[in-house]
Amino acid sequence: MATRTAPTSANDPLPSRTASGPRLLERVRSANPTLRRGLGLAAIVFVFALVVATLRRFAGDISYDEVVAALLATSWWTVGLAVVLAACSYASLVLYDVFALRYVGRPQPLSATAFVSFCAYAVGNTAGFGPLSGGAIRYRFYSRLGLSPEAIAAVIGFVTVAFGTGLAVAAFTASAISSEAIGPILHLPPDLLRWGAIAAIAAIVGGYLVLLRRTRSGAGGWLRAPSPAIAGGQLLATILDLFFSALVLYVLLPAGKPDLPVFLAIYTIAVASGVLSHVPAGLGVFETIILAAMPEAVPSQEVLSALLLYRLAYHVLPLIAAALLVSGAEARRVVASPIARQTADAAARIAPLVLSALTLIAGAMLIFSSVTPAPTGDLDFLGSTVALPLGLVEAAHFASGILGIILVVGSRGLAQRLDGAWWASVAAASLAAALCFLKAVAVFEAAFLALLLVALIPLRGRFDRPASLFREALSAPWLFAVAIILLSAGALLFFAYEDVEYSHGLWTDFAFGAEAPRSLRAFLGVCVVAGAVALWSLLRTALDTVAAPSAEELAQAVAILNRQPLADANLVRSGDKALLFSESRDAFLMYARQGRSFVSLFGPIGAPASAAELVWRFAEMAREGGGRAAFYQIHPEVLPLCADAGLRAIKLGEAAIIPLKNFELKGAKRSGLRQTVNRGERDGLRFEVVPVEAVPSVFDDLRRISDGWLESKSAREKRFSVGWFDRDYILSQPVALVRLEGRIVAFANILVTGTKLQSAIDLMRFAPDAPRSTMEFLLLSLMLHLRDEGYETFDLGMAPLSGLSNSPAAPLWNRVGGLVFDHAERFYNFRGLRAFKSKFDPDWRPRYLAVSGGLPPALALADISQLIAGGLTGVVSK
Repeated sequence: MATRTAPTSANDPLPSRTASGPRLLERVRSANPTLRRGLGLAAIVFVFALVVATLRRFAGDISYDEVVAALLATSWWTVGLAVVLAACSYASLVLYDVFALRYVGRPQPLSATAFVSFCAYAVGNTAGFGPLSGGAIRYRFYSRLGLSPEAIAAVIGFVTVAFGTGLAVAAFTASAISSEAIGPILHLPPDLLRWGAIAAIAAIVGGYLVLLRRTRSGAGGWLRAPSPAIAGGQLLATILDLFFSALVLYVLLPAGKPDLPVFLAIYTIAVASGVLSHVPAGLGVFETIILAAMPEAVPSQEVLSALLLYRLAYHVLPLIAAALLVSGAEARRVVASPIARQTADAAARIAPLVLSALTLIAGAMLIFSSVTPAPTGDLDFLGSTVALPLGLVEAAHFASGILGIILVVGSRGLAQRLDGAWWASVAAASLAAALCFLKAVAVFEAAFLALLLVALIPLRGRFDRPASLFREALSAPWLFAVAIILLSAGALLFFAYEDVEYSHGLWTDFAFGAEAPRSLRAFLGVCVVAGAVALWSLLRTALDTVAAPSAEELAQAVAILNRQPLADANLVRSGDKALLFSESRDAFLMYARQGRSFVSLFGPIGAPASAAELVWRFAEMAREGGGRAAFYQIHPEVLPLCADAGLRAIKLGEAAIIPLKNFELKGAKRSGLRQTVNRGERDGLRFEVVPVEAVPSVFDDLRRISDGWLESKSAREKRFSVGWFDRDYILSQPVALVRLEGRIVAFANILVTGTKLQSAIDLMRFAPDAPRSTMEFLLLSLMLHLRDEGYETFDLGMAPLSGLSNSPAAPLWNRVGGLVFDHAERFYNFRGLRAFKSKFDPDWRPRYLAVSGGLPPALALADISQLIAGGLTGVVSK
């Protein structure tokens, strides 16, 4: 029996080739995952560029000055009403999380639910990629409130599917009601649109009823339908959300706009198109559809100004509010209510993500400001009244765009809680706020940057990761975000100065009134800096290998593991894993690399105070090496640390932990175990423990048994999460023996630490002619011996895929794992292993895999399988 269990994996077949060779789609599908992801992001950038070009066609007869004039003409009363309606929309969004938590059976206090929902949607609506950005906030927050990773994944999945379904129902309903008005806009016959929408609604409702029936009959498979009450409540929440958010834009639009029912249909179609485009916040896609759907009599410049104010009221202001709320979490920590303290602590955990999004918006604002003209009166004031030198104005304008790029890059570091990112962001925001008064009297820009500083400064302690920004490589999504910002800035530059004829002399034209040359130079500077950052990220040398530990490092690791409780940490003695020590050298990680996966076994080992530091450093190291971080077989206590580092977790199975304090073989419940020991003794089996210093005297006998066991099983040695028969490894620990007539017939190396809180075994091997009860005899005898020695628990190892939730809210991984656990006996005896360990009446404790990035965890599991098996050959053979 192997007490440390490796995951089972299968080999994917190679892509097939047709007689005429693979087609383009087949090549893309068989491409490297990183290449496929890059192609996907490039496609989104292309779609965004195409949308910008289309938007320019619709706004071709509009000038920048006309849009600014329309903005200034909007009454404050109208803007205030839009803000109130946006607040109503966000209040309805809280219902998404309320019903999702009921769906998974883990309702939370309304205050905590409202807080996380508001923050998640404030970031998700603005930064885009809602399931990822908003989902990361939910994971960090709800994990601190005690929800399991499975429950959090179900919540994220529920709100994502519920929004998509509700949006589809709302769009089809509005289209059916207003088909006469919507049909010409979509170039569809009204009757076809009406009946098509009705058919789609009927299909959605019918699908739900079928799924509900299958759920109630227990035949729902992987999908479980929510109850009618939850489904109806969620649909109502979606309708309220869309209604109020549509009203935000509706009240800002000028006279001549469509009637409200028609506009609701247009709005839902625009929102759905923005979501499907995968462009962050549907930027450009949403605006293009709204512009195209407006009647010709409605002034386009007033529609554009309404859209800008809509983005401000519905996206930017909620993000500012979320940032100010989380920055106040530290002050609320002193309140007496335990729930309030718990919420404040969880809020502080999500603060880096919220502040990261706000910093990204601030950086984009500075870049956009640098490519657009300043009000003429402000420049006249600086030049005539203040008599500011022209060179200072030019430098302030140019530097403002560069500081914007610094904030955009720093926002990624803020999401990772890097102290260098905090200092860079604070310095850049402070300097940019001062320059706002030198490049032009930009009061609103300065106020926004001041709010950013107010949010950043109180949370200095949350950015405690000592890492340099220059060691960070920007990920593809962040490079994509920079590309979107630059494309937007370029489009805005040409829109603002479309009446200015280009000439080479523009680059050297310096004057207070020379707005176009100033903006052109600023845009060039922004592009050069952004390009340098992108090249630095793309051309960085990846870390190809990891160094084996030196004898001194192994000695330090052994000294640390002897002061902590985890017995399995003794696997560091095998020497096949690299080591990462904490700054204080009181904790370490052991890890290996396979493919793109940097895999840490068991997570941080040693002082708990250093655990967070090690998780972050390991995640950063994997990222710098061009790979993904994975923490294999970690305990639930490590999950919040992994969540803080942006990793997501899945349950691998459960470990069987035997409490030894009251372990005995008396009583009817243990009669079978008692008979096993008695039978072994009658057969002549004798148990003994050989101390470390005496192991060399029996080493040759142990090797004979090990070689015979491997040969009889047609097996090969495993690695990584299990030890192997290596002389130095075997001689480093005590060994339990079973003798038959004085001859050693079985052994197991014992894993213990100085704390005596936990004990375990690793290799357990026996001679082919040993009695059948030898294995259980050894285990029971060893547990009784360790109990008498004062050890508190004994770890029997993990039962893979056991204990995965089968509730209606269980995520897809649990469904797949449950099917494998129940029906894969041909390949691995999952149920048998669980049943064997259950005989010892253990406490079953969950074990998890946490993986960084957005790729499926199966990729990391495949790499881990190769690590354990010693390569791909070992995966497909014993």
